Amino acid sequence: MRLSEKQKMLAGEAYRFSDPEIQADHAAAKAWMVRYNAALAEPAPARHVLLAEGLGEVGEGAAIRPPFHCDYGYNIRLGKDVFLNFNCVILDVVGVTIGEGTMIGPAVQIYTADHPRDPEQRRAGLEFGRPVSIGRNVWIGGGAIILPGVSIGDDAVIGAGSVVTRDVPAGATAVGNPARVLAPRD
Repeated sequence: MRLSEKQKMLAGEAYRFSDPEIQADHAAAKAWMVRYNAALAEPAPARHVLLAEGLGEVGEGAAIRPPFHCDYGYNIRLGKDVFLNFNCVILDVVGVTIGEGTMIGPAVQIYTADHPRDPEQRRAGLEFGRPVSIGRNVWIGGGAIILPGVSIGDDAVIGAGSVVTRDVPAGATAVGNPARVLAPRD
């Protein structure tokens, strides 16, 4: 059985973004974001209901301050009491999981979308995704960028402005560009 472009996308395989089904999902997400981002003045419970309409899973007490931007929304899973500050971007062509109690500063960008290194495949319009997993009780400072395929363990800290290119173990602090894990202090 031949997979649709959307099925390939969700499986992390090379797919064409120009596919009509994918474009329709992208357009639906854009329409939802317009509504969500206009709801800044709404009380938190109303924003939470609207947030649950657009995302794959939203735990109790999870909140995202508008404006917020994503590709599809349905690949994003937020645990209980997750908080994303203003201007966060999540490119969710595959799964993004954010564990409970995690706090994410303003202008953080989380990317699952990736592109082939081979120029012929890029010219052919192919792209693919690699999931991002962020554990429980993580703090990600403002302006950090999390690249495709990265896992961040529970209780980790990511410094503001860091570019996370590799996995970060539980309890570690990573800073810089590219982010490096700091040695524990005695």
